[in-house]
Amino acid sequence: MAARKPTEKTLGESLRERGVSRRGFLKFCAATASMMALPPSMAPAIAAALEKAKRPSVIWLSFQECTGCTESLTRSHAPTLEDLILDVISLDYHHTLQAAAGDAAEHAREEAMAANPGEYLVIVDGSIPGPKANPGFSTVAGHSNYAMLMETVENAAAVIAVGSCATFGGLPAANPNPTGAMSVMDLVKNKPVINVSGCPPIPMVITGVIAHYLTFGRLPELDAYNRPMAFYGQSIHDRCYRRPFYDRGLFAKTFDDEGARLGWCLYELGCKGPTTYNACATMRWNDGTSWPVEAGHPCLGCSEPKFWDAGGFYNAVSVPTSASGMNVLAAGVLGAVVGGAVAVSAKKQTKAEVAHRQPVTVEELEAKL
Repeated sequence: MAARKPTEKTLGESLRERGVSRRGFLKFCAATASMMALPPSMAPAIAAALEKAKRPSVIWLSFQECTGCTESLTRSHAPTLEDLILDVISLDYHHTLQAAAGDAAEHAREEAMAANPGEYLVIVDGSIPGPKANPGFSTVAGHSNYAMLMETVENAAAVIAVGSCATFGGLPAANPNPTGAMSVMDLVKNKPVINVSGCPPIPMVITGVIAHYLTFGRLPELDAYNRPMAFYGQSIHDRCYRRPFYDRGLFAKTFDDEGARLGWCLYELGCKGPTTYNACATMRWNDGTSWPVEAGHPCLGCSEPKFWDAGGFYNAVSVPTSASGMNVLAAGVLGAVVGGAVAVSAKKQTKAEVAHRQPVTVEELEAKL
């Protein structure tokens, strides 16, 4: 009897083969619900869907990039990189992580495309020299990035652009953009494209998008930049633990003054939190250990388009939080007063969401399944 291909096995079967208990699986589902910003009551539905979900074939293409996005992925803890590759997906092509090289590596990509037409996912990190650029600016196995991208996405189910280079062009596309770098969504028009921006992006956002696709068979709700709302629906400013200092008008003036030592707001030191949307403040890095603002450095706005060309990193942004119209004009005069007024609606919304959260235990999940 021929062995079944990895993509023919369900996630539930793969987990059982690796000795994952039912209880461990339910904990994974509860964590997945939390990671995707879904209510705990969705955990049983996630468990039922993942139990039957087939492991998708994933082809990861790396173009004009620094490998920072892959480095970030290796630090994922929900699920871990090992769990992701061995249990959740079938990672059939990835320059950095695969054992094969040369012709064998390219054969693996071609074989995955041929074996899973219309079903495989393509993940891209790095920008792409456009069709009018010199194809020799960036090549893989003798093929231009543009040619490889368009060939690979032709029969893909969906495309996930990972990192700000793939989502918005990033550093390679910064002025004067010598390689004619373009983003994935600039080039791929006939497939669903989801952007996971950041330099690098939060690893759990990458795995969270894949988990959502596995669970629901579709991509999550997206914002105007094709980013998942669950992770990019609020600004860094609204989620930041230093926000109360902003509301009170308490700002660090230099990196070594008393305000900096007391953890005051970094707005005047150039923090781009008011205009940057990401989940850094709540998900953080390295198993939730820390993030740049917690380490004492202002947000650079790396998950937003053209952040490299948006002015000096240490210049304060001109428009605080989500204020508009006359509020913006008043901000120049009233400063923290406007900040406090603008915070009211965000605080009310946060309190309302917290009030409706329902805790769930593994025992309750077991009883429902």
